[in-house]
Amino acid sequence: MDFSTQPVLQMTQATIFQGESPVLSEVNFSVEQHEFVFLIGRTGSGKSSLLKTLYADLPLQAGHAEVVGFNLSKIKNSEIPFLRRKIGIIFQDFQLFYDRNVSENLAFVLKATGWTDKVKIKERISEVLIQVGLIDSLMKMPHQLSGGEQQRIVIARALLNEPSILLADEPTGNLDPNVADEIFKLFQDINKKGTAILMATHNHDLLRKFPYRVLKCEKGKLLDSQMHDVSFGTSS
Repeated sequence: MDFSTQPVLQMTQATIFQGESPVLSEVNFSVEQHEFVFLIGRTGSGKSSLLKTLYADLPLQAGHAEVVGFNLSKIKNSEIPFLRRKIGIIFQDFQLFYDRNVSENLAFVLKATGWTDKVKIKERISEVLIQVGLIDSLMKMPHQLSGGEQQRIVIARALLNEPSILLADEPTGNLDPNVADEIFKLFQDINKKGTAILMATHNHDLLRKFPYRVLKCEKGKLLDSQMHDVSFGTSS
């Protein structure tokens, strides 16, 4: 099947749950290939639950969603690893293995997603580290890296399988402003090379500086700046 003209992500009349409770209803949106989209909303408004639903950490219990060709309402547990090979997931709290060096952290992901050729694994790790500007950190342990450098490793990890889209949950939330700006520029560079990005953020300076589309979780609904007047100053 050719996905070249299809949205990389599409959700229709979906309900997003936190546990037993619905937090977002009648969710309708799509993300096109190469698009950069912000996701905003107050803490507890459903941002993280929406992202977790998109990478199948939470089940889609009502409605329809298709992500990189996978139907989330029908996806089997055995298919979830294949979905996650086509999307990159970036967490605020890094989730690195602190008892392994950078190379070992990245190799673990490649092996877990089916890579077996040691030469190709080594080459791919070098490629993504060059892309995020940390090729010299190959043998360093995570604790030897700054917060910004650790986030770059997390981004490198997310890029390993050349995903169609990155789902980023507050990727600059724990970083000081100058480092956050550098990390955001890296996301822009990745986006310009063709990877779609859906980024949850509380950083309203970014929203004011960059005229990307904005999705806002508010009062149980998802508002789209293409159709609604989405304010930036009222979510926290």
